[in-house]
Amino acid sequence: MYGLVNKAIKDMVCTRFGEDIWQQIRHKAEIELDVFTSMESYPDDLTHKLVKAASIVLDLSPSDIMQAFGEYWIQYTAQEGYGEMIDMSGEDLPEFLENLDNLHARVGVSFPKLNPPSFECTDMEEESLTLHYRSTREGLSPMVFGLVKGLGERFDTEVEITQTQSRDSGADHDEFLLRYKSE
Repeated sequence: MYGLVNKAIKDMVCTRFGEDIWQQIRHKAEIELDVFTSMESYPDDLTHKLVKAASIVLDLSPSDIMQAFGEYWIQYTAQEGYGEMIDMSGEDLPEFLENLDNLHARVGVSFPKLNPPSFECTDMEEESLTLHYRSTREGLSPMVFGLVKGLGERFDTEVEITQTQSRDSGADHDEFLLRYKSE
């Protein structure tokens, strides 16, 4: 994963819990680095170690950590210079989700080693849709809950998300039912 992800994890922990807790997490994860370069690629294992260590230090499940990070990621990337790109990708939650793969393709110009997940919307109705999430990476589906919640906040939309199928249960991809209402 790119350093931007690890920088966001550090920023989330420091903002919510303080620098001392970040140092505890970094030490627990046995990671020497304290500064991550946004455009540099790091092994996925480093990010997984940070999440596992955060889970232990903060006494939260890895799933809870990933959900919180997904929500935080939306505001973090907007602040890190991607806000305009996010704005151009949709005027509301369903339009944005439909354009998410296109957004990843545009981001991939700057991040040539990017291996983004794929999102597909089906069964679209006035206040609901089915979101299909496909990734080569394991264990990131809890992040989708947080991403959707963060996007709901960004688009002033009340959103309820339910996972309807899971790779962990043998499905070929993760699937979520979203019910939403613009505020």
